Amino acid sequence: MLSFNSSQTNPNPSLVSSITLLLQTLCPQSSSSPSFSNLSSAPLNQFSSQLNPNLVIQVIKNQTNPYHALFFFNWASNPYPNPNNYFHTHFCYLAITDLLLSHSLFSTASSLLQKSHKLSDFMVGKFIKAYGDHGDIRSAISWFHKAKLIENGNCLFSYNAILGVLVRANRINLVKAFYDQIVKEGVVKPDVSTYTTMIRGLCKMGMIEDAKKVFDEMSCEPNSLTYNTMINGFCKKGDMESARRVFKRMMDCKDFLPDTVTYTTLIDGYCKKGELDEAMKCFSDMVNRGCDPNVVTYNALIYGLCLKGNVDEAKRMMTKMRLNGLKDNVATHTSILKGLCIVGKSDEAVKHLKEMVSLGMKPDVQAYGVVVTEYCKMRKPNVAISLLKEMRARCLNPSVSSFNAVFSVLVENGEFERAVLLLKQMPQMGCSPNFLSYSTIICSLCRMRGKMQEVEDLVSDMLQNGHGVDSTMYNCLIKGYFGDGNEPMAMQFFYETIEKNHVISVESFSIIVKELCAKGKVIEAKMVFEEMCRRCVVLDVSSYRRLLDEQLSLYAENQHGSRPLGHNECSREGNS
Repeated sequence: MLSFNSSQTNPNPSLVSSITLLLQTLCPQSSSSPSFSNLSSAPLNQFSSQLNPNLVIQVIKNQTNPYHALFFFNWASNPYPNPNNYFHTHFCYLAITDLLLSHSLFSTASSLLQKSHKLSDFMVGKFIKAYGDHGDIRSAISWFHKAKLIENGNCLFSYNAILGVLVRANRINLVKAFYDQIVKEGVVKPDVSTYTTMIRGLCKMGMIEDAKKVFDEMSCEPNSLTYNTMINGFCKKGDMESARRVFKRMMDCKDFLPDTVTYTTLIDGYCKKGELDEAMKCFSDMVNRGCDPNVVTYNALIYGLCLKGNVDEAKRMMTKMRLNGLKDNVATHTSILKGLCIVGKSDEAVKHLKEMVSLGMKPDVQAYGVVVTEYCKMRKPNVAISLLKEMRARCLNPSVSSFNAVFSVLVENGEFERAVLLLKQMPQMGCSPNFLSYSTIICSLCRMRGKMQEVEDLVSDMLQNGHGVDSTMYNCLIKGYFGDGNEPMAMQFFYETIEKNHVISVESFSIIVKELCAKGKVIEAKMVFEEMCRRCVVLDVSSYRRLLDEQLSLYAENQHGSRPLGHNECSREGNS
């Protein structure tokens, strides 16, 4: 049996500190600079008799400046004197490679490993992951192909690394292509990590049946992570029956029994599906088997109870959590807030939020959002807006959904000017308007006379922020301009709508032909119908044809009457 003395297994912290201090004094800079290669490493020779792999690894890990670590590593590669015949082990190369890659020194790390002939499949896997972490998928794939050349295709670590990178980047088609390549070539035998990564990627994209196929066809035994990934995939889909089947298979295999993650995943799945009784049974089974619930477990149950309006029971569960030595967090109290709102105890929810702050908790965006939405339901936009400002004062960026809830109640209350002002203040309050923000206000203003200039400004602002006009908004604009008596602009938006193949609503079409016929523009009314049918999708042509015919009949009757009907009289007849 090999034995190591204590100095090798546990390097003296003061020795590591002394070497670090000396490196800081020498202060080597970039490895490409002349000063790096010309700098004398002689001062380090005093430590040569104490060199061992663990000391080297600890010194490397202790460096905040990667060039200091590299300078020390290069010296230790060939120390003088070398009474213990020291040489770098695989783990020393791992330590320096990890440090260099963590500082994005890819070429430096690559050059070091190539010169030392240490560029193996395992090491290349680290490069692939590092490039992936930086979002450089192209370089990650390039390094994968390099691994295939180095190892003649037998590069399992690199395969697993590239699969992991592509899964994190949601590049599922590439993931499947690489996985199919492994299977087709047959050079590399997939291991449990390969299968688990593949399953995770498919589950992440909602392709649960494909994930199940990979799971069923595994040529090796799944491990805890594989089982938990598959169970989580089914739970996310709400397929608790399939999740339970995988759970049973996990129980039967004996090698990997369900752990806290397994049970918590199931409990969360049942709670989100509203199957609280099943969640509680799962919780009892978990405790009976000696598996300790954690904060996430309790939070899942508290959320489920609150979703059912069982707030008192949720509070008792929170007490139980505390008695078991676990501390409730913001997520716990956010569920309580939601529960109070569900059962209509809005004032109590507001009080609970204030208590969270007084207890030193920092409510997050979601917690504030629950109360903001509740105030909006109570039609109290003033208090909701003050909460949005309070969030900003606490360095929290309110969610766009919170702003949209306020916009809805403001326009319902007829407070259009306040809505527009708040919309313009959003960027300063840490949030950008989305399409719904603009649409809520623009479509409401279109229903008010004399507001179309303000609408034009908002539409222009919306387009500049990258949001396009949809079918609903086009119809609102058409009705708004006709309501303001601006027929040219209304018709301009009509033709723009059909040009972009948006649907003209029955209501908008009715207004258009009514206005045109009232002004005696019968030919134009007919052209509107023909152009609309020719250039865009019309689902119910007969309804539009009927509306046109009604207006044409009214116009004909007016023409044959004792006197021509005015615009208002024609409109009244059309509504009778």
